[in-house]
Amino acid sequence: MVVCICNNIRERDLREAAQHGNAVSACATYRALGCRAKCGQCIRTARAILSEERAAA
Repeated sequence: MVVCICNNIRERDLREAAQHGNAVSACATYRALGCRAKCGQCIRTARAILSEERAAA
């Protein structure tokens, strides 16, 4: 699933970043992926995905 249309960030990209310790926040994760949040509509979903991964770790 594409989470961020502006940057073409997929759910798996966020989960992999979280698994590698790059999930301090949604914005920090985006920076680790080489981009930044633009319109902001994806932030809530990104945060939920990152929270799930942190809880599973």
